[in-house]
Amino acid sequence: MSDVISVEIVRTPNSDQVDTVVSGLVGDRAASRLTAGDATLWGPEAEPEASIRLAWTRLHETSRPLVDEITALRGELHAEGVDRVVLAGMGGSSLAPEVITATAGVPLVVLDTTDPAQVADALAGDLARTVIVVSSKSGGTVETDSHRRIFEKAFTDAGIDAASRIVVVTDPGSPLEAASREAGYRRVFLADPNVGGRYSALTAFGLVPSGLAGADLTELLDDAAAAAELVSVDSPDNPAIVLAAVFGAAHARGAEKIVLADSGSGITGFPDWAEQLIAESTGKNGTGLLPVAVEGPGAPGFVDARGDATTAAIGPATGASAVAVEGKLGAQFQVWEYATALVGRVLGINPFDQPDVEAAKNAARSLLDAPSAEPVTPAFTEGPVEVYPSGDWLPDGVTTVAGALAALVAAAPEFGYLSVQAYLDRLDDASVALLRPELAKRTHLQTTYGWGPRFLHSTGQYHKGGHQNGVFLQLTGASENDLEVPGRPYSLSTLQLAQALGDGQVLGERGRPVLRLHLTDRVAGLAQLVEAIQEDN
Repeated sequence: MSDVISVEIVRTPNSDQVDTVVSGLVGDRAASRLTAGDATLWGPEAEPEASIRLAWTRLHETSRPLVDEITALRGELHAEGVDRVVLAGMGGSSLAPEVITATAGVPLVVLDTTDPAQVADALAGDLARTVIVVSSKSGGTVETDSHRRIFEKAFTDAGIDAASRIVVVTDPGSPLEAASREAGYRRVFLADPNVGGRYSALTAFGLVPSGLAGADLTELLDDAAAAAELVSVDSPDNPAIVLAAVFGAAHARGAEKIVLADSGSGITGFPDWAEQLIAESTGKNGTGLLPVAVEGPGAPGFVDARGDATTAAIGPATGASAVAVEGKLGAQFQVWEYATALVGRVLGINPFDQPDVEAAKNAARSLLDAPSAEPVTPAFTEGPVEVYPSGDWLPDGVTTVAGALAALVAAAPEFGYLSVQAYLDRLDDASVALLRPELAKRTHLQTTYGWGPRFLHSTGQYHKGGHQNGVFLQLTGASENDLEVPGRPYSLSTLQLAQALGDGQVLGERGRPVLRLHLTDRVAGLAQLVEAIQEDN
């Protein structure tokens, strides 16, 4: 393997099947056809979508002109004393820049939340030094539009020319482009419209906020270019083909989950980026691969992964790995994107659509447009925790949080999974993420963790379109200080709750058990939740 990027198979119970998948992809010339933009690789049903979604294979070349433009804008801003970058974006618009800047060690404030406290924290920074990058393909993303409105008002209230502090990244011809030019915003960058959000790491969506924050974009593109040569070759040594074959063969034997852990790669947060790529690309038509991002190679779910999961280390191989991928960030982007697209061919699905993502958005919009006049009553309340189960899966007589959690776990089918979804503050409530390993250890279920509504643009597709064997724990909380969204008839806390309820409604309609625990006091509620999880059930 090349020193640019390597994929090492550490252990696999089905090496013959892996070899068969490799041979099939090589024989079909899948890698070179992908590079050439062959939209027929995924069958006739996928061809219309694939034909307008393959420009990402050439981004290491086509995005080069952006580097000088971004560098020049950064210089202009710095000359004006503006060196604090806030990013408002969801899904692919935020996950890649977050990884790029964290790995480069440069500061970027990422807003992919509707939690009032987290948005208030971003507003509390020095606005005199702040530029906000508003990233949305259409501009219709409700979270990003809310952030833009809130910051525009905050700049104006502070006596700052708001238009001079707003940079936009969008698709050409989008409503956001027209509105931004009319408003006279500082700069409008147009991204390649033939790239879907989860494959957009090397487009303007990934590069503009990262470059303004100070990341080395030339190095990133150089590393991607070096890997592009390797992943385009129809060879059994092609790292993307090897990775796709490991995952495809594992799925064929029933290992429908990929457990991702960083094993000392030097890349910060890569599993979170890969999570969206894999989940949205493969989780549809009742099949797919569920990514489970864990805390490290020794975390519950990685070291004790059951037969329905395969483990992938980002970085050097560990004894618990099934496969290890080692290389620089730009090369990692390239290999994982190619591998995921090739897995789509192996699984017989279209890796470029996301048919179930809109369902939760539509449900949330309906709740905002026509809020119920009737208050929702919890099944019961224990201390600062209100308990709201969906459907009729909760047995009669359960009156404790511990009992409700035990019933939720019991509702999971064989080889099912538990998804924890926290509609809370990713900064102040960060400790709640420790629930993932604790629940995984105690329930013996593969356990995912997502911050809401961020995960709706990521694993949300899989939850509704993939294997229907998940059970869902939603965490919501009371907000001490709310934020109004200028020009909209709702506040952030109202939007946040609508997103939780909307997604829960859609999951319930698909027959999935959903348990929402609402913390009337976040600190006390989280403490009680930890106690409930640690109880023997």
